[in-house]
Amino acid sequence: MRDIIKLLRVKHWIKNLLCFLPLVFYKSINISDYCHVLLGCLAFSLMASSIYIINDVKDVEKDKRHEIKKERPIAAGRVSVFKAILFMILCLAISIGIDIAVSESIVSFIILCVYLVLNVLYSFGLKDRPIFDIVILASGFVLRVIYGGELVSIPVSPILILTVMAFALYMGLGKRRNEKKKIKEDTREVLKYYTKDFLDKNMYFCLSIGVVFYSIWALSLGDYYIYTVIGVIIICMRYSLIVESDSLGDPVDVLLSDKVLIGMVILFSIVMLLLLFC
Repeated sequence: MRDIIKLLRVKHWIKNLLCFLPLVFYKSINISDYCHVLLGCLAFSLMASSIYIINDVKDVEKDKRHEIKKERPIAAGRVSVFKAILFMILCLAISIGIDIAVSESIVSFIILCVYLVLNVLYSFGLKDRPIFDIVILASGFVLRVIYGGELVSIPVSPILILTVMAFALYMGLGKRRNEKKKIKEDTREVLKYYTKDFLDKNMYFCLSIGVVFYSIWALSLGDYYIYTVIGVIIICMRYSLIVESDSLGDPVDVLLSDKVLIGMVILFSIVMLLLLFC
């Protein structure tokens, strides 16, 4: 069971909490809407897990030479390729079934399909193309937000989309930055196209415009929200400190590896919820 959980990368399901952003910032207190988004979150999680399996099956030989990925269930030989493919098909089927059951809009299904197609293209070649690889990784975060809004027919603010995209690019560049430092290029071909200076400059450029976009969005919510920008800056400073130390830069691993960062995110979330609903 532990290997199956690892195969599905359940800890990465935390990213799908982004599906709740449109509903929360719409200030909805409708329990039914939250149940719909929760089920949609599960659908997106299973879709993401199916893509992780596709990627692991495709890259099994490269993963065996990777200092960290060699411990993944397929690369380590603890889960067979045949069994992994069966789980992939099951995840896809359940994901699509849940979406059809909870959403009245075809758009949510289209978003899932776009996410699937983009990531299949990523697994089968675009992850070796500079810029395209990072943009696809970042687009997944934006699609989660749009998907969450579509499930309950809530329009997503364009400035929120820009904010999420900018911060997602920042994290994607940070991930590549540390991979450039710590892993061999023969296990991730795209790294030979990047330089540390390029990744550093663009990482902090995206962080800067992310803070600007967030500030504009915060002002659109109300006067008091502008003070939450301070919290965003401090959280990003802590995140950057971790990324520039020993981390490989995966957003989920960075968050879950540091209790101080977890505490900051929780405190920030509580403050936002208090501002929204009190």
